[in-house]
Amino acid sequence: MADLAGGTGARWAGRPIDPTAEMAGLWGAPAKPRAPAGPAAPPAEAAARPLPGGPEHRLTFHGTGGALFGIYVVNALLTLVTIYIYYCWARVRVRRYLTSETAFEGDRFAYHGTGKELLIGTLKAGLLFALPFALLFVVPQFALEWWVGLGAMLVAYALFGVLIPLAIVGARRYRLSRTSWRGIRFSFRGRALDFVKLFLKGSLLTVVTLGLYYPVFAAHRQAFLVSHSYFGSQRFGFDGRARDLFKIFGLAWLLWLPTLGLYGFWFQARKQRYLWGHTAFGAARFRSTVTGGKLLALQLVNLLLLLLTLGLAWPWVTARNARFAFQYLSLVGALDMAGIQQQAQPASATGEGLAGFLDTGLELDV
Repeated sequence: MADLAGGTGARWAGRPIDPTAEMAGLWGAPAKPRAPAGPAAPPAEAAARPLPGGPEHRLTFHGTGGALFGIYVVNALLTLVTIYIYYCWARVRVRRYLTSETAFEGDRFAYHGTGKELLIGTLKAGLLFALPFALLFVVPQFALEWWVGLGAMLVAYALFGVLIPLAIVGARRYRLSRTSWRGIRFSFRGRALDFVKLFLKGSLLTVVTLGLYYPVFAAHRQAFLVSHSYFGSQRFGFDGRARDLFKIFGLAWLLWLPTLGLYGFWFQARKQRYLWGHTAFGAARFRSTVTGGKLLALQLVNLLLLLLTLGLAWPWVTARNARFAFQYLSLVGALDMAGIQQQAQPASATGEGLAGFLDTGLELDV
């Protein structure tokens, strides 16, 4: 779910695996009406954005740390034996498990990606992007003129700035295209060039304004990524405003130092509530009731588990994070799924492979 509003992460074999990101595209699945459940939304967010009338629908995660531990052990052994070649299949196994253990109103999601296409995508990304990028960093070591080395470094940094948004869009397009619910695929239809322009402009203005432009950049980025995401023929929507994010980020800047960074948990919770609260699927709207205290408790227990087990508790931490992500998230409102039709979109695994090279973690939350 990080693809829409952020999430908590875990790590396998030295790489971040965010269970909510691994289950990208699991929003807005149809549901049967039932009585509202769960805690009420925090007053500030509820007052700022009224929820539509209708039933409340929830996602649930049924996976366990024990089952994940078995997958992680096999993945680690086969990755070592095959000199890291099996890593692509290992990622697919974890993603398929996390996806298949996520349900909406009794029906599970499915992941259709394969290790072979991920390996091919990774090799393509290496040849097209990673190799030229690495060569640009080697040039200064052998350049006879200083300006040649400087030029190569500037080109490398510029290329890096372009590769990040390409990786974000490519990985999102691939993951959504390989995720389905009741046989209907998700998809992402945003143009990579448009997102590259948005990303570069936002990054540059954020630096020039010493961070003041960042809430505007965050709002535009979130709107692009969400509003170009589809479930079948139904489009997701985002109507968040930059001026609202200014208040959230401004308070975080003021309280960060006085609280020695602890306010970060409350900032993350408030940000998630806002982003989800302004994300819609048809006439229904998402609602998050997560709080900073609950996020802090989750991370403290996770840290304690990892310290006491010397890192062996990663599978249980991953399962805890996935379960937590859905515990405080719901979709409120009537869902009319009758008109939704299958509109599967083609997608290459090259962007996913590029994301792996850059190790971005694909944290698309603001």
